[in-house]
Amino acid sequence: MVDETFLAVPPQRLAAEFTDPARWRSLWPDLDLRVFADRGAQGVRWSVVGDAWRGSMEVWLEAVGDGTVLHWFLRVDPVGASLGRRAATREVVRRQRAAKALAFALKDRLEAGRPPGVPPAHVRDEGPVTSG
Repeated sequence: MVDETFLAVPPQRLAAEFTDPARWRSLWPDLDLRVFADRGAQGVRWSVVGDAWRGSMEVWLEAVGDGTVLHWFLRVDPVGASLGRRAATREVVRRQRAAKALAFALKDRLEAGRPPGVPPAHVRDEGPVTSG
């Protein structure tokens, strides 16, 4: 499963949303995660090691323009019995919707108060961009 969403916030600010292990359970309640690569402002890679699902997950933060593209990758297989085609499709759709809901909730909270078309405060505060 793959998802991506643009947020008008710097990568460092968005990365802070994924640093607290206590928060992961609220974001992904059915996944047991273990960090195998903390990439700072570029995101986090986890191993999924639970009793229900095994695989890997990654949040990759790509600096683009005046913000960040939040890329989310989830590669898991069920532990034990495999899912049938319909059940697997339902699971993918469920996780896609959850990923987009998470991204939009972050977008709403982190971009709060910024009118459309206006650069985020971190860009306005740096002053005009000049070529040298």
